[in-house]
Amino acid sequence: MLFDGYLRFTAAATKSWDEPDLIKKNEGINNNLIRAQNIVTELQSSLDLTVPGDLPGTLYRLYDYVLTNLQQANINKDVQKIVEADKVIAELREAWSEMLTQNPENTSPSGGPSGSISLQA
Repeated sequence: MLFDGYLRFTAAATKSWDEPDLIKKNEGINNNLIRAQNIVTELQSSLDLTVPGDLPGTLYRLYDYVLTNLQQANINKDVQKIVEADKVIAELREAWSEMLTQNPENTSPSGGPSGSISLQA
């Protein structure tokens, strides 16, 4: 799941704050935050904004908020911005996971999540 990759990269970026070597610290923070940003950009670009309703637009704005926080965290070396962004992604991850569990018709023939669902009624 992309959400898991995002959380793994932000955890690595946060851990890099403890690195005593300044170059390794900055590289660890920067590289991992850029990877997390790439994941959020992919999530945002995969939204179908033609789907009726508020969900696609709301998700777009949430992803934009996360991207802004990650950029600010990287520029200002502010770990609190990562914490704020992680809260949003963790909640979205939990919501998608719960939705897939409660809607078995949205699973692949092998029984696992297909990775996409229809937002249309």
